[in-house]
Formats: sequence, C-alpha cells, structure tokens
Amino acid sequence: MGGIKRLIFLSLLVSIGLGLSVIESMMPVSFVAPGAKLGLSNIVILITLVIFGFKDALTVGILKSIVLTLITGGVISFIYSLSGYIVSCILMYFIYRNFSNIFSLIGVSIFGALGHNFAQVLVASLMMKNFRIFSYLPLLLLTGLFTGYFVGLASMYISRNLQKTFNNIFYTKG
Repeated sequence: MGGIKRLIFLSLLVSIGLGLSVIESMMPVSFVAPGAKLGLSNIVILITLVIFGFKDALTVGILKSIVLTLITGGVISFIYSLSGYIVSCILMYFIYRNFSNIFSLIGVSIFGALGHNFAQVLVASLMMKNFRIFSYLPLLLLTGLFTGYFVGLASMYISRNLQKTFNNIFYTKG
C-alpha cells in the first residue's frame, strides 16, 4: 500500500476511534458495572490489526488515547486506558497470529476485552495499593465477554468488506 495513502487511512482510523470513544463516553453503560464501557473504539483497533498489522494497530491506539486525553483532560483515565489498551493489543495480536485457525475475530476480541479489563484492574490496584479491587474483576470479565463479542462481530464484518475495498483502491494503478 502506498505510503501517503496508508498514512491518510491510519489517520482516519485514529479519528474514527477518537470519535467512537467520545460517543461512548456519553453512553450510560455504567449501570452494568461502574466504569464499564462498550469498547466501540476497539472495533477500529481490531480492524487495524487485521488489515495493517500489529505496529500500526499499536500506533493507532496510542495516538487515540493521547488525543482523547488532550480533549478530556483525564490523565488518570489515560493511565488506565493506555495500560489496558497495550495489554489488549498484544494479546489480540498473539491470539490472531498464532490461533486464528481456532478463534475467529470474535474470539480474538473477547481475549482483548478480558486482557484490557485485567490490566486496568491491576493498574488500579497498584495505584491505590489495594488488591481488594480484584474482587471487582469477575463482574468486569463477564461484561467483557459480551462487549468483546459485539466488537469482534462488528470487526469481522467491517474488516471483510474493507479488505475488498483496499484491494481495489491501493493495489490498482492510478
């Protein structure tokens, strides 16, 4: 894929992820579990991982987290978000690369959601020096199963169609 076209599309993915994060922050999901979110921006990350690879997915997620922090001013949220994201991205890449014959993108996404939740609870317990926070983890993991399923399902359909589109756009002369 051409350098400038690739850079433009990755920039668009950062913007879409940022927009989904802002929209998601306005949705009242915390009635399920305080602090729980749908993870809509993870659709963008999973699609980036599938189409562009690990390094680009990591870059898109980190840039999205940084810009979101600049917009919202939530530095503590940035620490939770970034730690959860990095663990999630590494775990999704590992599962996708080594076990894609066993797990679909839905399974990859569920692993990412569970890793994200675990990392955030670990960081929270270390920051607060209170390991009782881990008692909250089972509820978050259960929520992560459902949100991971939705994110994986959406990513599966979107990435399948985007791959066809990219083959037409980026691999034709013009």
